[in-house]
Amino acid sequence: MNQDQDTIMKSQENLKKIKFMKAALREAEKAYAIDEVPVGAVVVYQDRIIARAHNTREKTQAFHAHAEFLAMMKAAKKIGSWRLEDCDVYVTMEPCPMCAGAMIQSRVKNLYYGAMDYKAGVAHSMTNLFELPFNHKVHVESGLMEDDSTALLKKFFKELREK
Repeated sequence: MNQDQDTIMKSQENLKKIKFMKAALREAEKAYAIDEVPVGAVVVYQDRIIARAHNTREKTQAFHAHAEFLAMMKAAKKIGSWRLEDCDVYVTMEPCPMCAGAMIQSRVKNLYYGAMDYKAGVAHSMTNLFELPFNHKVHVESGLMEDDSTALLKKFFKELREK
């Protein structure tokens, strides 16, 4: 493969990642519309979105109702296995310890996230759970559409403080 072909392939891969993150952002907007912390997630299998979710912790009063956790549960049901080893998770905010642990335990292949979570994020912000010597390694990429994800979160918390 020559340099031009490599550049084209990387560009196509980036466009695909942006497409999936935009879908996660649409989920985050759904959470925002119902006064939930605006985080959205999608699970991708064989270049198709197989599950979508957004935060519903307040609505359901369930501590585990984080976007990525719910999306992974839906994906596992869809493929008929708890093993998500050929799946990628796109989420608008850095995962918390619970969600990161679920990704490791379910053997997610790749995690792509947007905004950093300086209070509870464990992919880079507070620590990196994904670097610990667990039996499975999740490949992590941060900063995908970070500005869009961060702006929505800031808008939500500003409005919440004003109420």
